[in-house]
Amino acid sequence: MGHVITVAQQKGGSGKTTMAVNLAVAFARAGKSVALMDTDPQGSAGRWFMTRLEATDNDPGLEFSTASAWGVTYEVRKLAEAHDIVLIDTPPKADSDLRPAMRASDLVLIPVATSHLDLWAVEMVLYLADRESKPAMMVMTRARAGTRLDAEVTEKARELEADVAQAQLANRVVYAETLGQGRTVSESTNRTAKSEVTGLMQEIESVLKNL
Repeated sequence: MGHVITVAQQKGGSGKTTMAVNLAVAFARAGKSVALMDTDPQGSAGRWFMTRLEATDNDPGLEFSTASAWGVTYEVRKLAEAHDIVLIDTPPKADSDLRPAMRASDLVLIPVATSHLDLWAVEMVLYLADRESKPAMMVMTRARAGTRLDAEVTEKARELEADVAQAQLANRVVYAETLGQGRTVSESTNRTAKSEVTGLMQEIESVLKNL
């Protein structure tokens, strides 16, 4: 069985889909068989995947699936039997829509954009992960290294009872540019952004090995 990773955050605009698709492609390029599932009715990951199909002549390098909240468990089980990694992009809502994805997961990733609003929204996701007895790890996104706000929010995050990834995804235009083209930063010429995603992927691999 493959590992299942749910990307969850109650607040929209935290970079949830960006993180999910970038990790999916990074794992695939590292030689893993990968499936990406979109449970968000907005369908952002699905739109990215359809754009990717056109851009890659129907060879996207990973499998894609959708599921409504209560269909997640069945669909994830099928995907995990056939893939090394299953990544689930979830809606920016808590409780009933999120719990099935969490229940099926080995690890919950919580993107936290560099703002206090994002940090406040983390607590409900952490509560739900704890209730399902699932390990959770916060990942700082849209980080602005060297700023007082970045340092303050990162420090506050570390005060919560959850792990915070060492790797951060900075506030870079290349993330949005590649997303709109059905690609990711791993397929761009931006070495710094590539390094960020690779570092996060490797950190996640270490966590999964120790579960």
